[in-house]
Amino acid sequence: MQQEVVVAAVGSVPFAKEHPGSVDTVAASAILDLFRSSGIDSSIVEEAYVGSAKGGSLVGQRALRYAGLASGLPIYNVENACASSAVAFNLARRSIGHGDTDVALVVGVDQLSTLPKGSLPVQATEWDGSNGINNPVVYAMRAQRYLHETDATVEDLAAVSVKSRRFGSMNPHAQFRRPTTVEEVLGSRPVADPLTLLQCSAKSDGAAAALLMNRERASALGIAGPKVLASQVRSGEFSVAARDITRPDITARTASAAFEEASIGPSDLNVVELHDAFSIAELLYTEELGLCAEGDAAGFLASGASSSLDESGVVVNPSGGLLSRGHPIGATGLAQIAELTRQLTGVAGDRQKAGARLALAHVTGGGASGFDNGACVITVLEAAG
Repeated sequence: MQQEVVVAAVGSVPFAKEHPGSVDTVAASAILDLFRSSGIDSSIVEEAYVGSAKGGSLVGQRALRYAGLASGLPIYNVENACASSAVAFNLARRSIGHGDTDVALVVGVDQLSTLPKGSLPVQATEWDGSNGINNPVVYAMRAQRYLHETDATVEDLAAVSVKSRRFGSMNPHAQFRRPTTVEEVLGSRPVADPLTLLQCSAKSDGAAAALLMNRERASALGIAGPKVLASQVRSGEFSVAARDITRPDITARTASAAFEEASIGPSDLNVVELHDAFSIAELLYTEELGLCAEGDAAGFLASGASSSLDESGVVVNPSGGLLSRGHPIGATGLAQIAELTRQLTGVAGDRQKAGARLALAHVTGGGASGFDNGACVITVLEAAG
């Protein structure tokens, strides 16, 4: 019989351009924040899953050592680019759901300040990368094509960043907390036409953590955390044929599986945290997740439908998203889970969505030649009660 899994507690550190210490101590800080803020005894942890894209060998063992949890328990290190910690969450949920364990700690961490400046390096064996195709270039091409095929404008792209910065200003864990304007966004340094600097997520240092347990254990401890209704992982489908770069199929496939597992539809959602690594990404993923009609994302944004904190509709990226919260790639999936948990337990402060009951996290992981994305994870949570 499948066990019901709940998010009992979350923890995180503020995302920043540079954190003091090492990737191990950044992760340990998020773990310690989780147990300190929740009052849960860390000795109940039975397994640990640690997602990181750039943390190096045995990042989980090294991090748990500094958090005082290196007691011989099973530790699983997970790498799947930007989706790393969301995949770790999926594996922990599977373990508890199948009855293999009762309590699991999930951590996401990366410290990108240690990497060379510029965009993230591409594997030398990838033929796209060897021809100069990196993430900013890919998303700029998507933006150009989307602008060509719809009524959207460069001002609509900039408006994504404006919304992001407004929400980021309300999030004490966000890297960028100063509101901005469309004019400032469009006037910032060009990166890859039509994208400017303020339309690109920054490389960040940061970590987040979540404690999962089955409902029986949570109830015994007096914990009423959000229920995990769905957690689905998909990889990109390889093809050398031409593809529609404005229609990220991997997201549509993963979303379909998640909605089916959760027995809900897009219109049921109150909060969504999606992978806005670049401004165009929010428009594309808003459509692919079914939050609005194809080609209507700019209108959906302009209407205020994705930014309202009252009880109507759905709010998108109230944390500030990757554009403002920051993007320490391996930590992003767990940062989304932490935000949704805070929303569903009513402790999100000024960015709280009124009456939030159902929430979805969407993260995509990297790219490889011939794939629209390397990996995608979608998680659906439901408030307790």
